[in-house]
Amino acid sequence: MRRVAIVLLLLVFAPLHSAELDKDLADFKRDVLEVNKRLRQLEEGLLLPANSQVGIYLSLDKGPFFEPDSIVLKLDGVEIASHLYSPKEVNALKKGAVQRLTLISVTDGRHVLEAEVTGQDKSGGEIREQVVGQFEKGPERHFVKLQIVDDGDRQPPRFYFQDWR
Repeated sequence: MRRVAIVLLLLVFAPLHSAELDKDLADFKRDVLEVNKRLRQLEEGLLLPANSQVGIYLSLDKGPFFEPDSIVLKLDGVEIASHLYSPKEVNALKKGAVQRLTLISVTDGRHVLEAEVTGQDKSGGEIREQVVGQFEKGPERHFVKLQIVDDGDRQPPRFYFQDWR
């Protein structure tokens, strides 16, 4: 009889203890994610000091004439980033999103930036475009945007780099 009473008590109090453990586990997960976020920010600050950073971004005009499939980015002839686009990402870009392609550490001076962009035109045909631009990196953080603009008169889009502040 005594064992039955103990088992019944355990069955009654076990869910209460389980709920407390679930809350503690959720709190622990949240703390781990916060620590991970702070470590990533610290690592980025140490590896990429603000005065040596160059951020390269991509934006797509909202027109219907081009959908990107992939991009390969080179700085001074060295590949620094590549990306394959999902339909979800293309949709976000068409709605005005701006994508960070890379954030890198670069010395001051003149640099050559190249991008090879592949995609599809309105009829599904392949478009492959090579874009070359230059920028002058000074002592401050620098941002460059690869702009893809649909041109209703020409149909093929225009691709160009621009300093972006």
